Amino acid sequence: MYRFLLVFFWVLMGLGAARGQTPVAPTDAATPAPKRQLQAVRISAPPKLDGVLDEAVWQAAPVASQFYELEPTPGRLEKYPTEVRVLYDDAAIYVGAVMHDVSPDSVLRELSARDNIGNSDWFGVFFDTYNDHLNGYEFIVTSGGVQVDLRQSPANGEDGSWNAVWDSRTALRGTDWVAELRIPYSAIRFSSAPEQAWGLNFGRQRRVSRQKFFWNEVKPQVSGFVNQWGLLTGLRDLKPPLRLSLTPYVSAYVNHYPYHEQGKQNTNTSLNGGADVKWGINESFTLDATLVPDFGQVLSDNRVLNLSPFEVQYNENRAFFTEGTELFNKGNLFYSRRVGATPIGFDGVEGQLRPGKLDRDGHRQPGEFVVQNPGVTRLLNATKVSGRTRKGLGVGVFNAVSNDVYATLQDSTSGARRDVLTQPFTNYNIVVLDQSLKNNSYVSLINTNVTRAGQTYDANVTGGLFRFANKENSYAVEGRLLYSHRQGKAFGSDEEIDDPSGYKYYVNLSKISGNFTWGVDHGIESHTYNPNDLGLLFANNNISQSVFANYNIYKPFWKLNKLRTYASVSHSLLERPTRYQDMGLYLGGNTTITKNFLSLGVDLSLIPVTRDYFDPRRAPLGRYYVRKPANTGLSGFVSSDYRKKFAYDISGGVRLFAPDGARTGRTSVSISLSPRYRVSNRLSFVYSLDAERNQNQIGYAGGLDASLPGDTAVFRRFGGEEGDVLLGRRHVTTVTNTATATYTFTNRMSFNIRLRHYVSNVHYRDFSRLHPDGLETPEPGYPRNRDNTFNAFNIDAVYSWWFAPGSQVSIVWKNANNPDLNYYEGVAATPLYFDNLNSTLNTPHNNNVSIKVLYYLDYLALRPRKG
Repeated sequence: MYRFLLVFFWVLMGLGAARGQTPVAPTDAATPAPKRQLQAVRISAPPKLDGVLDEAVWQAAPVASQFYELEPTPGRLEKYPTEVRVLYDDAAIYVGAVMHDVSPDSVLRELSARDNIGNSDWFGVFFDTYNDHLNGYEFIVTSGGVQVDLRQSPANGEDGSWNAVWDSRTALRGTDWVAELRIPYSAIRFSSAPEQAWGLNFGRQRRVSRQKFFWNEVKPQVSGFVNQWGLLTGLRDLKPPLRLSLTPYVSAYVNHYPYHEQGKQNTNTSLNGGADVKWGINESFTLDATLVPDFGQVLSDNRVLNLSPFEVQYNENRAFFTEGTELFNKGNLFYSRRVGATPIGFDGVEGQLRPGKLDRDGHRQPGEFVVQNPGVTRLLNATKVSGRTRKGLGVGVFNAVSNDVYATLQDSTSGARRDVLTQPFTNYNIVVLDQSLKNNSYVSLINTNVTRAGQTYDANVTGGLFRFANKENSYAVEGRLLYSHRQGKAFGSDEEIDDPSGYKYYVNLSKISGNFTWGVDHGIESHTYNPNDLGLLFANNNISQSVFANYNIYKPFWKLNKLRTYASVSHSLLERPTRYQDMGLYLGGNTTITKNFLSLGVDLSLIPVTRDYFDPRRAPLGRYYVRKPANTGLSGFVSSDYRKKFAYDISGGVRLFAPDGARTGRTSVSISLSPRYRVSNRLSFVYSLDAERNQNQIGYAGGLDASLPGDTAVFRRFGGEEGDVLLGRRHVTTVTNTATATYTFTNRMSFNIRLRHYVSNVHYRDFSRLHPDGLETPEPGYPRNRDNTFNAFNIDAVYSWWFAPGSQVSIVWKNANNPDLNYYEGVAATPLYFDNLNSTLNTPHNNNVSIKVLYYLDYLALRPRKG
């Protein structure tokens, strides 16, 4: 073990390598391999899709073979050959592949849900239909017949959220396994040129040996993936079909809200209907629309206690907003959760409740209460138009419309109800122009716009992006320039938006290929830049710069399969006023051990004194800040071999802070344990435990409020202003337990259940009042108890059956507590974990059961056949 660590850190620091020898890659390792070519054969009648490949047309087609290994030893030829043939007709591309192996037991075949490879062999075909070396389609099928499809693009990288409608069959034939794919032209986009050459690659994984192979060699030292594909030739007289499909849906819900209205039980049912439409406007562009969308079956959000001054970023689980969005994600200006998000007036409803009237005795009668306050905005429709011309110009237009949203208030005495507007009618729009250039380069223009009805402000962001790489694809410069503008009045106010305009720019110069890569970057986000009406930016008012370097060894050496290392230095300032914020030195690396494929990594960070201008939540920034002392962090992970029935992931870290005056003992410790057990090729279990303890953390504890008795005493003793910042020294303990079980009936039918319990306890030890320039005044006698506890519990159970290509039945049960009823502020003592769990389970829960049926209707399949 000592010898391994010594070698690891020698390489990490650039001092040497194992046994005194530095593995030297070939001189052409950073040069793309020559492009291989394969000719497709036109056929008059489609082959039977059965995974047999016994038709004569398969035997007559040219064969692609001699795949090159990518992992774990790049550049070696495969030992067990792969043979691939490509056919095409007027409707589809057909790919037939035979993967030779040593025995049937060597072909691993775990079943899994769609788009999940699992512990399985796979074969894939990769198309770059415009041959621009940037954008590609991936169609993968596992040895168990599970389909996986992805898109490749500069904006999203490998995007697994994209879904297409295609068909495939696999079969085990002796010591070989066979994959047969039919990819209709309606699933891809290409030009109408009489003769075409597409970018092409084939890939294969032998899971038993954890090897990955590609037909056209892919070199890890070369930047990019699509640019390392070969060519598919012989494509003549392809006519892009009329791409028109309709996917109607019907859904039914039963909802049980035990605390929906003043403690009364409430059960209701609903029946919904709508449709998704896909229309190929021409050979290049496609319109996707969802009419009266229903997102009730999406996975529950991982709710957390947020002590930071910034919002929580949640994952996007709605398929319409994840599929085919590579153009709209350019520049990171689109946070799709803004569309259909929480109404902007949601939190202000309580402040609009009318108090009750005085009775004859002068007693105040009960006033209004909230009957209903919708937490999401219902979309009326959403539409995407996107595509790329044969000259490489990508065009994307996104538009969504949401209706007015109202909260309902009721008078306790008279029963009279009234509606309060919380979200006006809103239109969301994005327009993108993206021109692909030679040498993996591009220039882009992006505009996002949010327009609201009435006097509520509108928002607009416009930006330009570029990336230019040299001919050898070894160096690149990229950058962006963005401008944001808001116009109108704040919601529920007669005041115009302050500081309506702002800007951001970023530039990066880097060496992108080879074992050793490096880069420098610099950027500014002005104090008025705000893209958050349709994008996501945690904090503006920032000047940042960094220098980074990476040294990677891709071929096995000593007892390691590969080694990746990095080092970086970052520094940031406030933009206005220009003041120091933070800087840091970061080092780390990861590797995989050859013998047992155990992966491990380590990260080290050294951070001098930091000034946090955002935690005090006082505007304008610059006067108040929370001082964070110098600190050092060390973290690491270990991940075992997933081929084994039992596997595990372990990660953890510790951060130690230097003494800050009389304050000592500040630490942060975290650990994550995630064992998994695969009972069979159909049944598997995954459990994860995440725990974090922040000891003596200094943070915002709220503003002083003169109307509260405890705060009034503070004002009386020390004076001060309403809203003065109160800091607290606190212990924060957070524990998350997640358990998942999956049973896969067939390669098109699965059941998954996920349980998550989250609890966070906050205990304050003492308080201080924050003054300008980071000065603090202790408040030893502060009387209010600001301890709090937050619990969140969810169950998501999903049965899914893809009964036909593009058609699905899903049955979902969702169980969740109301986090608002499991948030306890001013608790006398911090509850233990099992006390929290017991309280959470005994609190009334929402229950939702739904069934949804999607049916894919393709015009090409429905139209009358000629003759």
